[in-house]
Amino acid sequence: MDGKNVQLERLIAMAEDELAVYSSDARKIEKLRRKIGISVTPKEQKEVKAELLELMPKGLFGKLIEEQRQTVALPFWGIAGLGLLFGISLRQPVDFLAPAIGIPIAINVQKLGWNLQAKRILLKTLEEIEERMKQPVKE
Repeated sequence: MDGKNVQLERLIAMAEDELAVYSSDARKIEKLRRKIGISVTPKEQKEVKAELLELMPKGLFGKLIEEQRQTVALPFWGIAGLGLLFGISLRQPVDFLAPAIGIPIAINVQKLGWNLQAKRILLKTLEEIEERMKQPVKE
């Protein structure tokens, strides 16, 4: 991995950490803005933003997972739960295939949604930093 990828992954991890804290998006962006301002040069910020824009989903399904990851994963959790229930109650080993398929899909949808949400908040933060740099300093 090159330096840009490492920097991007580090910033995404910082954004994921902020997502884990219960606060408003504005507060998350404010905290991220401070961290990014200290650790990333303006040139690197532009490079990371450009790379991030390329990675963001363009289609409907990607946007849906980003905004509604839990809703998208819910049917897979349901299939897994029903397969487990029927497998245990009816003693049908073949019903255990549903959890074996549903659980990994649901977990991966949740992970992907979490990652996309972190990228979005990072992108919003970088855009806010860019806007603040364009504004003249008020005395």
